[in-house]
Amino acid sequence: MKIFQWFAAVLSVLAATSLTQAMAKPAIIYDLAGKFDKSYNESAFSGAEAWKAKSGSDYREIELQSQAQREQALRRLAGAGNNPVVMTGFAFQTSLSAVAPEFPDTKFVIIDSVVDEPNVRSVIFKEHEGSFLVGYLAGLTTKTDVVGFVGGMDIPLIRRFACGYVQGVKAANPDSKVIQNMTGNEPSAWNDPVKGGELTKAQIAAGADVVYHAAGGTGVGVLQAAADAGIYGIGVDANQNYIHPGSVLTSMIKRVDLIVEESFTVGPDIPSGVFALGLAEDGVGYALDDYNKDLISGASKDKVAEVRQQVIAGDLMVHNYTDDDNCPVN
Repeated sequence: MKIFQWFAAVLSVLAATSLTQAMAKPAIIYDLAGKFDKSYNESAFSGAEAWKAKSGSDYREIELQSQAQREQALRRLAGAGNNPVVMTGFAFQTSLSAVAPEFPDTKFVIIDSVVDEPNVRSVIFKEHEGSFLVGYLAGLTTKTDVVGFVGGMDIPLIRRFACGYVQGVKAANPDSKVIQNMTGNEPSAWNDPVKGGELTKAQIAAGADVVYHAAGGTGVGVLQAAADAGIYGIGVDANQNYIHPGSVLTSMIKRVDLIVEESFTVGPDIPSGVFALGLAEDGVGYALDDYNKDLISGASKDKVAEVRQQVIAGDLMVHNYTDDDNCPVN
C-alpha cells in the first residue's frame, strides 16, 4: 500500500475520536540537531506545520539542548495532557521505554526506533532501499568511478544507509570504488558541518565526484564542499536539492513529514504497533524536481525505475545491515 493510501486509511479512525481526545493538543520533540537542520528534523517540522495549516490548530514543540533532557521533555508534555507526543530519532528509545508506561493514556510516536509498549506507535523506514536507488544513480553518474559516503554518528542505522548505497553503486557500476567515512561516535556528529566538509574534501582529493551524506546537520557541510569543488552531492531525509541548485544530484527522501502530519491528524486514537515503510509504501525514494531534472538523463531515470520495481517485487534484495552487519559489498 502506498504511503498516501496508508495515510488515508489511518485517517478513517478519526470518526471514533472522542470530544476529550479531539481537544488534546499534539506535541513534537526534535532531536539535538534542531528543527532547522535542513534535513531530518526539518522534515518533521514541515509535517507539523502542514497539519497546522490544514487544521487551523496549534501544537507544542521542544528542541532538545542535551541528551539528559529526553525523559524530562517526554514527561513534561505527557503530564500536560499533550496527545499524541511525537519524537524524532532512535535516541529516544531508552527514554520512551521508561516514560511510556507511566502515561498509559498518552499515545507516543517514535520515528526510527521500536519501543514495545501498548501506547507506542513505532515507525521505521527501509533506508537501505532508498539508499540503493541513489547509489544506483551515483554509479550511473560518476565519471571517475569513485564516489563517496559521509555518515553522521557511527551506528547501525547509518551503516544501513551506507550498505544500501554501496550495493546500489556496485549494481550500476561494478568497477567503481566507494569511499566511506563516519563523522564521529557521539551525538555531536549530527551537527558538525565543518567536519562534514573536511571529510568530503578528502574524498574529493581521492577522486570522488559524487558524495552522499546521511549525517543530519553535518550534511550541510558535505553539500557545500561538493558544490564548491564542482562535483555532485546527494542529500538525505528531506529534499535538499534546492540547497545548491545544479550541484545536488538528488536526495534520498524519507517521508518523516507525512508521519508527523498523520500522527497529529489522527490524534490520540492513532494505532499502536510497528510500521515499516520502504519503496513499496513510497516511504523512501529519490527526489526529482526543477532543481535536478536536467542532471539525470531519461535513460538513467528508466534504469532506476526498473531496479525500483525489482526491489518492490522481491526480485532484487537490498541488504539490511540492521538485520545482518555483514554487508556483502564494501
